[in-house]
Amino acid sequence: MIKRKLETIIKSKMFGGKAIVVLGPRQTGKTTLLKKIADEQKDYLFLNGDDLNVRQELENAGFEKLKQIIGTHSFIFIDEAQRIKNIGLTAKIIVDRIKPEQLLISGSSALELANEINEPLTGRKWEYMLYPVSWEELVEHKNYLTAVQQLEQRLIYGSYPDVINHPGEEKEILNQLTGSYLYKDLFTYKSIKKPNVLEKILRALALQLGNEVSYNEIARLVQIDKNTVQTYIDLLEKAFVIFRLNPLSRNLRSEISTSRKIYFYDNGIRNSLITNFNSLNIRNDKGALWENFLISERRKFNEYNKNWVNSYFWRTKQQQEIDYIEEKNGILYAYEFKWQKTKKVKLPNKFAETYPQHKYKVITQENFTEFIGN
Repeated sequence: MIKRKLETIIKSKMFGGKAIVVLGPRQTGKTTLLKKIADEQKDYLFLNGDDLNVRQELENAGFEKLKQIIGTHSFIFIDEAQRIKNIGLTAKIIVDRIKPEQLLISGSSALELANEINEPLTGRKWEYMLYPVSWEELVEHKNYLTAVQQLEQRLIYGSYPDVINHPGEEKEILNQLTGSYLYKDLFTYKSIKKPNVLEKILRALALQLGNEVSYNEIARLVQIDKNTVQTYIDLLEKAFVIFRLNPLSRNLRSEISTSRKIYFYDNGIRNSLITNFNSLNIRNDKGALWENFLISERRKFNEYNKNWVNSYFWRTKQQQEIDYIEEKNGILYAYEFKWQKTKKVKLPNKFAETYPQHKYKVITQENFTEFIGN
């Protein structure tokens, strides 16, 4: 079993009177992690939201009904909570009135779960994201040298636990995930009327990786209207399939301010969507894969290590650009990503003039571990 950094974080917050909510993409190991934590308790109640009987019992359950269901159990784990109607109110009753030693909740989609839980559980929960396996977790699981030797595999096949634990079966595992399982919650959502359109949009986003995304262009490609594209992309983000990076734009008229870049939480998912698992030496998208890998890994690193930053990319109408920027404590940290170290990369003069409070670094294969965790 791959040890997850979130385990230590969750354990440090337990038994403090608040629910602990773990969200994240499907198949990232949420159930495995929380069951491991629950199994360390002498007595716990496991309630699976995928079970129809469990859903029917918990939906709209009042205090007396919940007290009957929970009985003498002091540790409660509700899995796949997004499947349970009004789970937020149910959780609030459990925390406020039944007061178990600990309530754990997991969910693979923020679509319904975030809306239902956030308001009822305001001030009553700790909420965390479990991502595909991070570089730091991989290093701890494999050792540093093995992890570095597998860098190309991570760029091509990604870092889902099943992918790492079953070498040789990566393509089959990823194809099953992208065959609809990863975003199956979306298909039951009222705004999704045409699943095939969702898949076309995902493929279009995969092909535009590393570039600024135009909703109008995708709308033309898929032959739907721009508003539908925007709605579907918002839903894909809430289902933890993709995330967006907005432009930094403050002081220059020439700065791009209305576009966005969209990245995948996992390289393997992206490559599966376009059915391209070719080795790096025959690919023309090495730069995009490297960029997606580094930005998604940096996201994991910052969240697990409690580095609270604002993230951007930067580009002007004159095509000057910086791949990735973090803002922390009034300083802008600018990063350029290069798969192979060639000639010296220079920071655009216009950026340096406009934002004097900055630091700049080029990230290559030689120094990437300091950027995403040794």
